[in-house]
Amino acid sequence: MKPSIHPDYRTVVFHDTSADAYFKVGSTIQTDRTIELDGVTLPYITLEVSSESHPYYTGKQRIIDKEGSTARFNQRFGRFFR
Repeated sequence: MKPSIHPDYRTVVFHDTSADAYFKVGSTIQTDRTIELDGVTLPYITLEVSSESHPYYTGKQRIIDKEGSTARFNQRFGRFFR
């Protein structure tokens, strides 16, 4: 690799504020904020949604449409295609 052209890859703390979960991940993201976690000062980024809080990953996803999109389409436009 060429020196001086790649961003600094380091461990960064991501904080999911809705689930109050912290993740330590290697990243090149730039931030001025820091946090002390486990006795080490690390760069800090806040998130609103992560796998800890997203309904798809937590299993709390609500099924709003019970019939499906095909049935809804046929209900709205079926009379035009008969």
